[in-house]
Amino acid sequence: MAEKKFELTNLVTGKKSVAEVKSGTLGPDVLNIASLGKDHGLFTFDPGFMATAACESKITFIDGDEGVLLHRGIPIEQLAEKSNFLEVAYLLINGELPTGEQSAEFTNAIGHHTMINESLLRFFNGFQYNAHPMAMLSGVVASMSAFYHDSMDINNPRHREIFAHRIIAKIPTIAAAAYKHSLGQPFVYPRNDLDYGSNLLHMFFAVPCEPYHIDPVTAQALDLLFILHADHEQNASTSTVRLAGSTGANPYAAISAGISALWGPAHGGANEAVLAMLEQIGTVENVPKYLAKAKDKNDNFRLMGFGHRVYKNFDPRATIIRAMCHKVLAKLGKSDNPLFELALRLEEIALKDDYFVERKLYPNVDFYSGIIYSAIGIPPSMFTVMFAIARTVGWVAHWQEMISDPAMKISRPRQLYTGAGKRNYVEVGKR
Repeated sequence: MAEKKFELTNLVTGKKSVAEVKSGTLGPDVLNIASLGKDHGLFTFDPGFMATAACESKITFIDGDEGVLLHRGIPIEQLAEKSNFLEVAYLLINGELPTGEQSAEFTNAIGHHTMINESLLRFFNGFQYNAHPMAMLSGVVASMSAFYHDSMDINNPRHREIFAHRIIAKIPTIAAAAYKHSLGQPFVYPRNDLDYGSNLLHMFFAVPCEPYHIDPVTAQALDLLFILHADHEQNASTSTVRLAGSTGANPYAAISAGISALWGPAHGGANEAVLAMLEQIGTVENVPKYLAKAKDKNDNFRLMGFGHRVYKNFDPRATIIRAMCHKVLAKLGKSDNPLFELALRLEEIALKDDYFVERKLYPNVDFYSGIIYSAIGIPPSMFTVMFAIARTVGWVAHWQEMISDPAMKISRPRQLYTGAGKRNYVEVGKR
């Protein structure tokens, strides 16, 4: 990396110091303020980490102004068109696209680990049938550390590789078990003759008493959704995985922490919120009324699935998934469904409305993904679980990158303390 210097001057004391400016391959330079406390007795204050680079990474790059998303330098548009989910997983974790031989070995390794221990499977009986699937997913993933003592040395590269294969392979199986538990249906074991997405659909929707036929368009849509959700730089859940992992915690605990962070409605729950919003709007005739409510600062209604924290232009993933959304609806004969008709009409009107266009509030990936999942037959309570299956790949890549970094330190944010000053304890009788 090229290095530059930046002079800092304390306007109160006049003291000067020099901070290093680091330049990445792409994106803004960053100011190394690690010595700010020592040099000036100051910390930075950046709620929500709006302008703070918490780590150095080679995995994913986002340019929110231009609507760019690169995985290991490769545009998401190319990966969505030409690749598949497991190949993208290999790319994110290993840094390069696999050769044919490497792809076959990786796919076989994932297939080898799809089953979960029968004792682990019985854990689901301890959950209420109406427990949220994300609660089950987080709990069961955390418990995996109790089963794999032989390969949890985070300093052993081979153990890290085995962990990566295991969690990527087993997370769909765990998700399907959670879904079947919620329905009261028997668990369906994985089939390693199927590709990743098709295997998931089989475990979700097959029953022992009759054959289940996998629709290729549905499997293709699922694979695309997983590619688009695989990683998204230092988002809240990925940062949580890094934060937990920086303590040296076992990787299953770190991934479980990421699942819990993803559960938040402002993060992974956004596509579920889109469906709830559409149900609230009700009919196409109500769209103008609700768009007016969205523009009213005094109204609590929010247009879910529009705009993005990072993208100030079109979310490139949304552009890709929009075409797949229409393809799935047409193939499954759902394009005349009132809810989907409403979604498409809302999209059409909002994209022509100056208020939303001027503020660059375009439909994001969550707007379309919920519609596709619903058309496939996946209930809203499982939407965030589907997100977690895909994002596990990104979490693994970032955890691997962090653990293998010799400069890794335990994460320890600082604070601006605004509580009471030092004061004495008062006996209970004098309070």
